[in-house]
Amino acid sequence: MSTFDLVAVNERIARESGFIEHLLEEIGKVVIGQQYMIERLLIGLLGGGHVLLEGVPGLAKTLTVSTLARTIGTHFQRIQFTPDLLPADLIGTLVYNPKEMEYFVKKGPIFANLILADEINRAPAKVQSALLEAMQERQVTIGETTFPLEEPFLVLATQNPIEQEGTYPLPEAQVDRFMLKIKVGYPLREEELRIMRTMARTQEKPSVQQVVPAEAILRARAVLDAIYIDERLEQYIVDLVMATRHPAEYRLAELEPLIDFGASPRATIYLNLAARAHAFLRHRAFVTPEDVRALAPDVLRHRLALSYEAEAESITPEEIIARLLHTIEVP
Repeated sequence: MSTFDLVAVNERIARESGFIEHLLEEIGKVVIGQQYMIERLLIGLLGGGHVLLEGVPGLAKTLTVSTLARTIGTHFQRIQFTPDLLPADLIGTLVYNPKEMEYFVKKGPIFANLILADEINRAPAKVQSALLEAMQERQVTIGETTFPLEEPFLVLATQNPIEQEGTYPLPEAQVDRFMLKIKVGYPLREEELRIMRTMARTQEKPSVQQVVPAEAILRARAVLDAIYIDERLEQYIVDLVMATRHPAEYRLAELEPLIDFGASPRATIYLNLAARAHAFLRHRAFVTPEDVRALAPDVLRHRLALSYEAEAESITPEEIIARLLHTIEVP
């Protein structure tokens, strides 16, 4: 990229990313702390990739997603996944009108911009299959008619890591459709004190206003394609993903017995997109190695199928990813 092009992209980013600080400030009126979760949600929104949130109850996952939807003026739907949920409860169905003697389509809650799929792993396979079409194809089929979903469209799913009774393991194909899997942790002590002072009341709880139109998000997405990523960084991304499949070729032979299956090519695509979105949030027209390294755990952790040996030794995907980042040379 020439200096002239870089300056032009910088000007576009300055123009299209001006809403970021205003958006974060507005969200901060309701959501205290959780900067990591908020930033990853924005990266998913900008990169057009779905996000899987894992954390114990009470960590403001639902509050954060609904607050984000209100600040950008999009249609938000929360869907509680349960074992008795049917595909029609999600996507809609055909309803017969006896007066007109014809069927009409009643659309389900999936027809929104931001979908919070709460406790996604509690729904059976048929519901997951219906959701998979919406996530991958950005469309829904009811009867013989296919309906496109309005952009921006994003599925933000939650799952509880400590309560697995009555849950269904998500199919690998569906897990791979999530751009990021983020682990939501507890707030810091100072943040918890602020949460208590802000929320421990029966009236006059804080609220947010729409500060960004949905069109601004779509314009920001278009800018991502112009953000520069050096060829050496592209090679670095490919090396990180390839090392999960063939560790021995990257001086990581000790990881061979720990990984049954490595990351798919979607990991390469999403790590590139996520790194660009990370740079955009920092008003930069180019990607740095730090952008890639910061997002690698979120892109890779749910794409590694660990072996029985790894589970027996209580080795986590995060530990393996840390080894990759430590060993593979940074350009």
